[in-house]
Amino acid sequence: MNVDLAHPAEQVAPGLLGAVLTHENPEGIVSIAITETEAYSGTADPASHAYRGQTPRNAVMFGPAGHLYVYRSHGLHWCANVVTGTDGIASAVLIRAGRVVEGEDLARKRRGAKVESPRLARGPGNFCQALGITAEHNGTDLLTDASVVLSEGEPVPAALIRVGPRVGVSKAHDWQHRFYLAGDPTVSAYRLSPRAKPSAGA
Repeated sequence: MNVDLAHPAEQVAPGLLGAVLTHENPEGIVSIAITETEAYSGTADPASHAYRGQTPRNAVMFGPAGHLYVYRSHGLHWCANVVTGTDGIASAVLIRAGRVVEGEDLARKRRGAKVESPRLARGPGNFCQALGITAEHNGTDLLTDASVVLSEGEPVPAALIRVGPRVGVSKAHDWQHRFYLAGDPTVSAYRLSPRAKPSAGA
């Protein structure tokens, strides 16, 4: 990887755009180039799972960097995060969306035959479904594991990177910690949580 993951999430998140997550299992191989990310810090970030400290659920967030933190969202969808920062300090980047670059037939089998290509991995839940990521992958070392690997992709011009508020969170929603590729059809639509209130930004 050409991205140094040993930095705070908000510094790493834009650098993960264009990187590729690959999952190989008995069904086959799916690779997805990342097009949208969101940064979540630790105890200083009210929207972070680690805001109130370490628990069995969020322990992977506290390091080391380069591991996969997987959680269930609203009891429905799995979400994948790349752990970043210093070991012992919670920090992770949520992978919000991507473009399937290998294994589209398998991704479509998992997502549905009628799903259009740009929507196969649009949104964090769809990303995990297309890639075949579940709770069993929580804690996976993305830099050494043979089944789920984070690797370099095509370079992304800085001019294409956009920054904005995070999607769908009610706390610290207006922090400028969402990064995405301008004009890319795989990027999810911005949605403000109906419970969101103005907050101090970072």
